[in-house]
Amino acid sequence: MSTTLFLSPHLDDVAFSCGATVAKLARDGRAVVATMFTASVAAPRGFALACQTDKGLPEDADYMAIRRAEDAQAARLLGAASVRHAPFVEAPHRGYASAAALFAPPPAADDIWRSLRDAIDALLRELTPARVYVPQAIGGHVDHVQVVRAFVACGWPGEVHWYRDAPYVIRDPDGRACELVPAAGEAWVERIQEADLLRKVSACAAYATQIPFQFGDDAALREALFALGRRDASPDAGYAERTWRAT
Repeated sequence: MSTTLFLSPHLDDVAFSCGATVAKLARDGRAVVATMFTASVAAPRGFALACQTDKGLPEDADYMAIRRAEDAQAARLLGAASVRHAPFVEAPHRGYASAAALFAPPPAADDIWRSLRDAIDALLRELTPARVYVPQAIGGHVDHVQVVRAFVACGWPGEVHWYRDAPYVIRDPDGRACELVPAAGEAWVERIQEADLLRKVSACAAYATQIPFQFGDDAALREALFALGRRDASPDAGYAERTWRAT
């Protein structure tokens, strides 16, 4: 049974971006979702603390533990065979002190990509996946960019699909991929059944800490994901998720 590896910067990126593809491929093989930035940080301060309190969580909550539990539930709903949580801290805990800094080019001093490269390389060697899904870093979030940089540095020779980061691509349909994403390739349209799209919606709703901030409510989440699925299938009927397949 073949394995497909889905690399996720944060605890929701794969589900939001290509969750229906996870559900589809999980029916015929092993889908492994590996998230890089999942480590808890004791007593966060400043902007890092605001990133959890602005989502209605108290200061003493273990925000990332809550998010890891949400992610495990989402993975179960998608049918993923395994979920991996790498021990790296998100950008607000690495000195990024504002929302603007999160979407600026990462400074040279932030060399987290080297550790990410080693972790991703170990996953690739362990799993030897038939296909790997990696974010395009549309939107320019530094954590997404660092995952792209790390994966490229691994030099993986197998089949790679670069997925379009949601919700960024929902807000900006013409958003550009990170310059590190290979230019040589082809647009890939993964046709998906409505049942798989519904599983994606249910899985995304499991990220209860994120839905009000990212979408508003569960109804808006469903509407946004169905609209994206229809748009990705255009001009044909039905639903799809689009990626860029490197060649």
